[in-house]
Amino acid sequence: MSMPKNNQNGYGPSRRTVLSTGAALTGLAVSGLGLSPARAAQKRGGSFRAAVGHGSTTDTLNPGSWENDFVNGLGYGFCGYLTGVRRDGSLEPQIAESWEASDDAKEWRFKIRSGTTFHSGKDVTPEDVAASINFHRGEDSTSAAKPLVDPITDISVDGDTVVFKLQAGSADFPFTFTDYHLAILPAGDDRGLNWKDGDGCGPYKLLEFEAGVRVALAKNENDWDSDRGFFDEIEVLSVVDPNARTTALVSGDVHMVDKIDLKTVGLLARDPKVKIHSVAGNQHYTFAMSVNKEPFTDANVRRALKYAVNRQELVDKILFGYGSIGNDHPIGRGQRFFNDEMTQTEYDPDKAKFYLKEAGLDSIDVELAAADAAFGGAVDAAVLFQNSAAAGGINLSVNRVPNDGYWADVWMQHPFSAVYWGGRPVEDAMFSTAYAAGAAWNDTFWDNARFNELLLAARAELDEAKRREMYYEMQVILNEDGGAIIPMFANFVFATSADIDTGGDEFSSHWDKDGHRWWERWSFA
Repeated sequence: MSMPKNNQNGYGPSRRTVLSTGAALTGLAVSGLGLSPARAAQKRGGSFRAAVGHGSTTDTLNPGSWENDFVNGLGYGFCGYLTGVRRDGSLEPQIAESWEASDDAKEWRFKIRSGTTFHSGKDVTPEDVAASINFHRGEDSTSAAKPLVDPITDISVDGDTVVFKLQAGSADFPFTFTDYHLAILPAGDDRGLNWKDGDGCGPYKLLEFEAGVRVALAKNENDWDSDRGFFDEIEVLSVVDPNARTTALVSGDVHMVDKIDLKTVGLLARDPKVKIHSVAGNQHYTFAMSVNKEPFTDANVRRALKYAVNRQELVDKILFGYGSIGNDHPIGRGQRFFNDEMTQTEYDPDKAKFYLKEAGLDSIDVELAAADAAFGGAVDAAVLFQNSAAAGGINLSVNRVPNDGYWADVWMQHPFSAVYWGGRPVEDAMFSTAYAAGAAWNDTFWDNARFNELLLAARAELDEAKRREMYYEMQVILNEDGGAIIPMFANFVFATSADIDTGGDEFSSHWDKDGHRWWERWSFA
């Protein structure tokens, strides 16, 4: 079998490689890992402290259960991953030092970096990698990453290489392993994986983990990549209240806070001890309707609600301009297959009434659950939605629920709730995680046969133009039939103290806080 190789092995990508793996667009052609001048100049040492706006007492170290930014980000702090996303959105090697694909992209071979160790001192082996991915596979898997690895039919070890066989070709397959759930951990007893000891192979060693409270980490002196992880120690606190986070930053108690209260960001920016960072990306805020529960089983009711929300008002009053309106699908404007030909759904109370009548209704009563744990300003957004919906014959009541336990007790439990999504680097990952039938995080419980058909076909399609057509159609289907109201895309807005060197002015935009990789990229100035 002919295996086109990437240039980490000394080969440039052939035309066949580019066409069969999407290298020109996905960054499959791996570049070297030389020390950049910017990194070489960064200071080492010091104790860094952060306060983040997520965290729950139900959090665990089980990577399949990670569902909020407190644990999602922690994964990148103490764990290793096969691949990573650079700041420019391209792919880079990590625990996998190189990879290659068969001509049809149905078989992928990932060479595991030699000399890599877990924090316990144990070598990272191809068998550990296989166990880490297999943990999320299988019918009895409860992992949120299960839809991402379902296309894998077999994982085997061939010397220093892990071989993945797929149901069908996948041009974006190496991006799969950048997902924060797919951490590389030692093989063990729980479904073949030892996650309970917190023995990672990332830039920092996990010292303490208090669910929903704090984590403490120390520099991994034996990290395979000496050009990352500049702090000696890191402590991250879960501080859900935005005012408390801001106060902690201004007082100098912490060096970084996320999810800034946008009502006060202008005032905070005047403080010379603070730097504000605003990054446009794939983060979006939603109101998720459970399509398996009344009254959301009727697509006409769902359409009525979509026309009943004043999107621009939410962008203006909730995001204060730090974002843009959404069109009820999760693909960001900067992504490769964003459908820029779709008609934008606008606020139209008359259309809302029309679709209610199509459902046989003159008016309807619905309850929307919200807490600021969902996203900053979620309760205020729900109230604005309540006001705009009234003109469309929709009596929307707002149920303000507690922040703590929101992701366990409200999300995917209440039939209509506020949600945030950080987005994903590629379209297939976003669709597979949140919209594929049966996916663990399909929070609308939506099942559309045509969408599911296209999802599989687009993943295997190696012709760029055909893939674009499929992804365009999928966005239209979601807009017209889906259970997610996606009124706005929100910039990632976070702040650091002025003494933090972020390693440049550009940030990763696919997830918050520099793609969750601030741990390895930032330092003291």
